[in-house]
Amino acid sequence: MSAQPFVLRSGLEVDSRVRSALVSDSLDLIGIRTNVMSRAVTPLVSSMKIMGYASTIEFVEGSDFDPQDPYGPAIDYLDSLQSGDVAIVATGHSTKSAFWGELFSTAAKGRGSNGVITDGPLRDTQEILPVGYSAFGIGTLPFDYKGRMKVSSVHTRVTCGGVEVNQGDFIVADNDGVAVVPASKIDEVITLANERARRESTVLKELLEGKSVRSVWDKHRVL
Repeated sequence: MSAQPFVLRSGLEVDSRVRSALVSDSLDLIGIRTNVMSRAVTPLVSSMKIMGYASTIEFVEGSDFDPQDPYGPAIDYLDSLQSGDVAIVATGHSTKSAFWGELFSTAAKGRGSNGVITDGPLRDTQEILPVGYSAFGIGTLPFDYKGRMKVSSVHTRVTCGGVEVNQGDFIVADNDGVAVVPASKIDEVITLANERARRESTVLKELLEGKSVRSVWDKHRVL
């Protein structure tokens, strides 16, 4: 996430203190209790954070490809990325190949994408770091996907990290995990998360002052 506050497409500003845990808590409040990806999906570096709108692509096993244009569908996908998008690369937890590396990261950043999240391996990981592009995945692997996996869909509903993700859903990811907000609930959930962030700041201050946990809980209902 950048130092500048993230502004939703609706115009609502996301409090800079909002993180995946607060979004998960806010999803709980409206009865959505399973929209956090598998804990196996982790950032390449613990300090990496991502916030933005899901742009989905799905890979399945397959050895067939066009020898004249072996990366065609992935190239078209990369060229479709817009500012504020988060690349969601669904692989079914495949370990057949890596699905994202230095060149894809560079292209995506150049398009204004805020990061990538995949439930498969990453590669070129030391080269991704200088690009300044946040990447989350499940481990690393040097294998290229050509001849091992192929693109099966773009900009459709996918399952990534055990969570259903639709084009345009809102993603908040950090070292705690990856929270997915359905597109129809974005403003509602972020409004709740913003309020919780403000209340939590007050709670932290009072706890540091030595006030009892019981009194703080009874007053603010936040822990």
